[in-house]
Amino acid sequence: MENYNSSKHLTFYAIGLSYKKADAGMRGKFSVDSAAKTNLLAEAKENGLESLIVISTCNRTEIYGYAEHPFQLIQLLCNHSLGTVEDFQKVAYVYKNNEAVNHLFRVGTGLDSQILGDFEIISQIKNGFAEAKNMGLTNAFMERLINCVIQASKRIKNETQISSGATSVSFASVQYIMRSIEDLKNKNILLFGTGKIGRNTCENLVKHTKNDHITLINRTKDRALEVAGKFNLIVQDFSDLQLEIQKADVLIVATGAQKPTVDAAILNIKKPLLILDLSIPKNVDENVKSIPGVTLVHMDDLAQMTDETLINRKKQIPAAEAIIEEVKSEFKAWLKDRKFAPTIFALKAKLNSIKQNELNFQRKKFSDFHEEQAEIISNRIIQKITTHFANHLKDDDTMVDESIEWIEKIFQIEALAK
Repeated sequence: MENYNSSKHLTFYAIGLSYKKADAGMRGKFSVDSAAKTNLLAEAKENGLESLIVISTCNRTEIYGYAEHPFQLIQLLCNHSLGTVEDFQKVAYVYKNNEAVNHLFRVGTGLDSQILGDFEIISQIKNGFAEAKNMGLTNAFMERLINCVIQASKRIKNETQISSGATSVSFASVQYIMRSIEDLKNKNILLFGTGKIGRNTCENLVKHTKNDHITLINRTKDRALEVAGKFNLIVQDFSDLQLEIQKADVLIVATGAQKPTVDAAILNIKKPLLILDLSIPKNVDENVKSIPGVTLVHMDDLAQMTDETLINRKKQIPAAEAIIEEVKSEFKAWLKDRKFAPTIFALKAKLNSIKQNELNFQRKKFSDFHEEQAEIISNRIIQKITTHFANHLKDDDTMVDESIEWIEKIFQIEALAK
């Protein structure tokens, strides 16, 4: 296993939970909003953690970073979410060093997404890194790693068909509506929430349903107006939510609230209503199911939908994995070079010191000492020696840490930075 330790005490970890083992309710407990993320990063810095990023989406919440023990990262997550350590142990995962790197590559390239090939997660990773960098919580390792994941994501998107077809949570929701509602073009659709998923869902609704009865509501009306302006849709005030729900045949909830915003108490309906909850935490209370005619579908249900598009995407997995391995090998080569570069630099300085002492001795010993020739020959010898050591350390079979230790011991040198 590759050793990604930044020092003798800190190890690279990935800790978190995702849709694979944690249901929407549990993911909601560990959801970290913008303010909580900032506070988490601030506490990490106070605790002396040197590099760390946080991502929190509807499908996962994860922390990637250096720590003496993964519990430091787990505790940070629990301190700034509604989740507990006991909850975490039931549904979460902890990856270390190479496994953590592998996991980040799969997440960032859409191979670990709830709907295969959904690349929306890469923007979350970019934002998470930018936030951490602004707070001084990134190092060269993390920056290079994130850049490599971004590179792999771009290549997979451009060089494979894994993202072909319009398959995402937002599109899956529209597919479900189209399959479930007859005469959809004449039905009233209400979209509550115009965040990223809400905007994407809105775009898919307009594109695929040809419906002229789509209404948007958002707590911040200006944001809803901005989205509606692109598609010439109706916008109503947040205060009219209950009234608009009564008119709706389909209600899509995609808000970022931490507690349910729609429950049985505000539903005063006299006709069937299909509700799609695309929010994490859940924003529709389960008690709406008690109302006759109400059907509640959550994003986890939508993600189970399989169609020809997803089947075709699965065929692209080997090509995507090959790209990941190629980019990852480049990252490992950089990491290996970076690890032994200070030792080679120190070795070269030591050999130059030996050279100078020997040249000084020879100058005194020989009156016809040829300065320029001695300098050229000795420099070439030093270059050949250091190149031999560098090639040895680059070899895949070399135990780098052990070799560095022996080189430093034999030549009595100490690398200044590793």
